[in-house]
Amino acid sequence: MVSRSYSNLLELASGGEPLPSLGRRRIPRVVTASGIVPDLDCSDDDADAASAASDHSSHAPRERAIIVANQLPVRATRRDGGGWKFSWDDDSLLLQLRDSLRVHHGRADMEFVYVGGLRDDVPPADHDEVAHELLEGFRCVPTFLPADLRSRFYHGFCKQQLWPLFHYMLPLSPELGGRFDRLLWQAYVSVNKIFADKILEVISPDEDFVWVHDYHLMVLPTFLRKRFNRVKLGFFLHSPFPSSEIYKTLPVREELLRSLLNADLIGFHTFDYARHFLSCCSRMLGLKYESQRGYIALEYYGRTVTIKILPVGVHLGQLQSVLNLPETGVKVAELLKQFCHRNRLMLLGVDDMDIFKGISLKLLAFEQLLMQHPEWRGRVVLVQIANPARGRGRDVQEVQEESYAMVSRINEAFGQPDYQPVILIDEPLQFYERMAYYVVAECCLVTAVRDGMNLIPYEYVIARQGNEKIDRILGLSPSTRKKSMLVVSEFIGCSPSLSGAIRVNPWNIDSVADAMDSALEMTEGEKVLRHEKHHRYVSTHDVGYWANSFLQDLERTCLDHNRRRCWGIGFGLKFRVVALDPNFKKLAVEHLVSAYRRTTTRIILLDYDGTLMPQTSFGKSPSSKTIDMLNSLCRDKNNMVFLVSAKSRMTLNEWFSPCGNLGLAAEHGYFLRLRRDAEWETCVPITDCSWKQIAEPVMKTYTETTDGSTIEDKETAIVWCYEDADPDFGSCQAKELHDHLESVLANEPVSVKAGMNHVEVKPQGVSKGLVAKRILATMQERGVLPDFILCIGDDRSDEDMFEVITTAVNGPSLNPEAEVFACTVGRKPSKAKYYLDDPADIVRLIQGLANVSDQMHSAPPPAIDTVPR
Repeated sequence: MVSRSYSNLLELASGGEPLPSLGRRRIPRVVTASGIVPDLDCSDDDADAASAASDHSSHAPRERAIIVANQLPVRATRRDGGGWKFSWDDDSLLLQLRDSLRVHHGRADMEFVYVGGLRDDVPPADHDEVAHELLEGFRCVPTFLPADLRSRFYHGFCKQQLWPLFHYMLPLSPELGGRFDRLLWQAYVSVNKIFADKILEVISPDEDFVWVHDYHLMVLPTFLRKRFNRVKLGFFLHSPFPSSEIYKTLPVREELLRSLLNADLIGFHTFDYARHFLSCCSRMLGLKYESQRGYIALEYYGRTVTIKILPVGVHLGQLQSVLNLPETGVKVAELLKQFCHRNRLMLLGVDDMDIFKGISLKLLAFEQLLMQHPEWRGRVVLVQIANPARGRGRDVQEVQEESYAMVSRINEAFGQPDYQPVILIDEPLQFYERMAYYVVAECCLVTAVRDGMNLIPYEYVIARQGNEKIDRILGLSPSTRKKSMLVVSEFIGCSPSLSGAIRVNPWNIDSVADAMDSALEMTEGEKVLRHEKHHRYVSTHDVGYWANSFLQDLERTCLDHNRRRCWGIGFGLKFRVVALDPNFKKLAVEHLVSAYRRTTTRIILLDYDGTLMPQTSFGKSPSSKTIDMLNSLCRDKNNMVFLVSAKSRMTLNEWFSPCGNLGLAAEHGYFLRLRRDAEWETCVPITDCSWKQIAEPVMKTYTETTDGSTIEDKETAIVWCYEDADPDFGSCQAKELHDHLESVLANEPVSVKAGMNHVEVKPQGVSKGLVAKRILATMQERGVLPDFILCIGDDRSDEDMFEVITTAVNGPSLNPEAEVFACTVGRKPSKAKYYLDDPADIVRLIQGLANVSDQMHSAPPPAIDTVPR
């Protein structure tokens, strides 16, 4: 049952090197035996023949999605005589999205393959038979986990550590969620690796879309991305994502973030969850996000990772079919007799019996309602359906005990001989029974203290809309407008989409009790309007709409996969893929040195911060090694070397005074000096800086309100820096300051620019590109045409230099055979054609060129042959 795509279960987690490619022979779209990958060792000729035959006999492959989740959408039961019987689980979201997509969203031909586990333990002897039957009959590939591994994975890491943390519960004591356990984390990684191996058995990486679901499989994207750099991979998180203050307490926080970023599309139910994820990426990985034509995107090593925000919906077809069942009508009639015919109003709660669903808070609020509003006693009944908890442990037991005690207390205090205020149903109900309760309930209460989505309100709205059969049972005419009322917690994922609901803070018992009273007292007309608004949304945003929208965005995000060059870097779970434009190459030192040796008129333009000196350095002044290196370059009479910086000329003059022949350009090129004994010149006419009297007070205001920010006042520019401020707050303040300055300086001859951790105001027309233009023009006037240009920088301000020298190629200011090298620091979109990884690479490169110059000028002249011929 082991895929041949990996030779070692934890090869990736341990940081091993990627295995060799499988060559031309691909894993088939569907395996033909249970878990057995056909022989991959056939000859290339056989593979070519098979490929040609396949191409000849078949049309373009059908669109296919591989849906991956912790559990398969099937139910398994043992037959009495041995063996297993399987059936679809109609309640599974994974099955609902397939059915809805095929029927309503134009994907009737789309093929779906499921990869996941079974709820039941299957003995190893039955694995082959079960895998074969599930694949042939259900297009499902099961992942069989040993019982102890599954327990440590699911009940251990998932339910004891990830699930509580994602619901904002910190492990402040061993009783609260449990402390981090490295063994449980290893089990989590191992299970994700097993899932990856199963996907490899059936995937066609150039064609298939892979859609991974929920927090159980958050490191799976790394395993898939390492095996297939261009895999089309989406991930959807069905739970909340906590704020960065909560998330950063997780010891493996960076591993999980980087693994998620190996997906192409990451989906969340609400903007809050997405915002928290983006904040974590910003604070812990230093990544910035931006909106691109309505889509939120992160640039991650050249790959665009898109963020999707869309809540899941319900399966309308399934709900309507359940409403049409005869047993549903019978149950509705029974509930009408029990409640409505006795002039009783039903408030309904449907929740899992766990600590986050707020059942006890709901009961307290209902008790408060009966205490404050005696008129509802004997008339209002709270029916609480408590589904079995998905987890286990002491906290579940405590919730059960507390709920039972509160129900008994309320019933004893307010009960009457023929009236029971609270009915707690703690045995599993059939879905049709639940739908019947929805139909009869006057108001649905969902007061979870934290929940990822929660589709109970959506199901309630559809049930209250009913159909002709239900209307006849309720005694309603076809023209009767339907009504419903919802009281929902503001901490659940569906809350933002239900604008007609009464939103409450479930911790505020008084406000929840008041909301219950408002729902009961509300006029019929308003209930109708609220219901109709909800029904329009729920009926148009069903599970198929959600799934189709996600797949469309995944297709769009992956369009340029084959256009980019990709390769992997990093070890273990810190692996990531670098994706670059084919024309964007790493600067080959050998090629550069070769060009340097054979040319005689060279221009070298160097940025300083982030290029020769890392941005993170505490001390920014150059080292003696840097000074010696620059002096070696400047001693070569074939070189014109310029340091082009945003620093002031006073700072540059102080730092580089030992460099006699080094040209300096200060304040983005406003000031220019050809060598140390030359006078400073200006690249633009001298400007009046009276505008500083307007800009500086504005900047001071933002400095006072933004801890960690500073102001740098230069001769012709002024800069507000927030490098040491809180990243999110600093970025927010920078945007506001940028807009503020543009407004107050609209009539001044200046430009306001936002850069990496700073906002700068400088004279209009000043850029580093001016320096490049000035140098080229000066040399052209002297009749000297450069045959070598090297320009290196790291940020947006350097792009102007790149643009000038690349557009100068084949122009009058350069030698026709000139070698031009525009190089940026780091792999990122740039006008430069080349890149190097970091400032250390830049220093090694410049030192190498300096050594070449020293060797060329210190070499003795060639010996003259004096022997007579």
